[in-house]
Amino acid sequence: MNKAERLNQELIFLSDKNFFQISDLITEFQISKRTALRDISELENMGLSFYVENGRHGGYHLIKRDLLVPVIFNLEEVSAIFFAIQALTLLSATPFEKSYKHIYDKLLATLPQSQQAYVSKLQESVNYYRVPSITAPNFLNLILESIVDEKIIDITQKNIHQKLQVFNLLYRNGIWFCDALDITTKKWGTYRCDYFETCQINHDKTDTYKHLELKVFKQEYENNYHNIKFQCELTSVGQELFQKNNYPNMHLKNEHGKILMYGGYNRDEFKYMIDYLIGLGRNVKINYPDELKDAYINELKKIIKQY
Repeated sequence: MNKAERLNQELIFLSDKNFFQISDLITEFQISKRTALRDISELENMGLSFYVENGRHGGYHLIKRDLLVPVIFNLEEVSAIFFAIQALTLLSATPFEKSYKHIYDKLLATLPQSQQAYVSKLQESVNYYRVPSITAPNFLNLILESIVDEKIIDITQKNIHQKLQVFNLLYRNGIWFCDALDITTKKWGTYRCDYFETCQINHDKTDTYKHLELKVFKQEYENNYHNIKFQCELTSVGQELFQKNNYPNMHLKNEHGKILMYGGYNRDEFKYMIDYLIGLGRNVKINYPDELKDAYINELKKIIKQY
């Protein structure tokens, strides 16, 4: 364990204590008394407040302050943080997209000049490619706030008003979705956030569901709604395509040397299943059901007729 890591661990070790002695650090971190004294001095410079009680049973009394304890990162960890921020910045749209640049600049400014140059050089050495945003949703912050606070949102889409309690946000291929329970109909659904024409948190309705209750609703929906089972064989290219783009009702397994995609869908999802399978082209072979196989073949025939 290097010095920076040890100081971090010492801060965590002392975070819930009111009093400690040098021997506590020596025993816990297997360090010498001289190293422990140096660490205590550095911890004080980092913001750890204490006063010393002398004597045989003396030690260090910690002064609790409502401040965040500084955390020390090595250069490799700092680089990882900047890569993560850069990747998030390039995501098409997020609830915090306006904050990433400010966070990046603030963190960079705290580094010594040599480390700033190192991080900048690393960033220039990696290229990120993203799925372009199809449309930009306007209410991600409100939706996220409603999830955390377990509140209901009043939304309008296609001139239809609904009261939803949102379970989670999903991002797929440039589009933000949310899983939510319609409070009026008690039906579960997945909604495109960019289709919301209006959205506001309902502060009047307080008898909302807990997050764990919504999780149960979601599981029941998955078990009962996707009631038409399917199975397909994939090529190795098909497996790669699946890994790049798949949906919660689809799963993958290897069985007797074959790559199998399986799961379930609902009657309302039949067309999207056909469209998805067409996208896999010759890298998929449908095993069952027959109606899915027949619809897939008919769709191929329509494509061929265009030529």
